[in-house]
Order: sequence, then C-alpha cells, then structure tokens
Amino acid sequence: MEFEKMRDIIVETLGCEPEQVTMEATLTDDLGADSLASVELVMALEEACGVHIDDADVANLKTVGDISAYLNSHKA
Repeated sequence: MEFEKMRDIIVETLGCEPEQVTMEATLTDDLGADSLASVELVMALEEACGVHIDDADVANLKTVGDISAYLNSHKA
C-alpha cells in the first residue's frame, strides 16, 4: 500500500493531522490512538488492502512504519 493511501486512512480513522503521520510516528503516543481507535484502524486497513491482520500481530504494530511493513509483506 502506498504511504499516501495509508496516511489518509490513518488521518480519517484517528482524526490526526496528515503531517503527524510519519513512518516513525507511534499510534498511541504520537497519533493519540486508544484501543478502540486501533481496532477501527485495523478494520479500515484490512478493508482497503484486502489483507487480514491477525489479532496476535496487532500488538506488534506500534508505529506507522510497522503497519507499512506488515501490509507490504502480507499483501495478496
């Protein structure tokens, strides 16, 4: 998934500013995601990419870069 598309989904789901979304940004500390927002984000990314994100893997997705690497390694 292209960074811009992923960024747009993150901005829409978490309500943060686009310039806050960098590969190093953490979902909780930098972007303000709580547990509910994280679940919503995972669902939005799954729908947009057609990739299932295992619940066990969600805990390891702490930064935007983590999400990008996961999606790129699991794309259909």
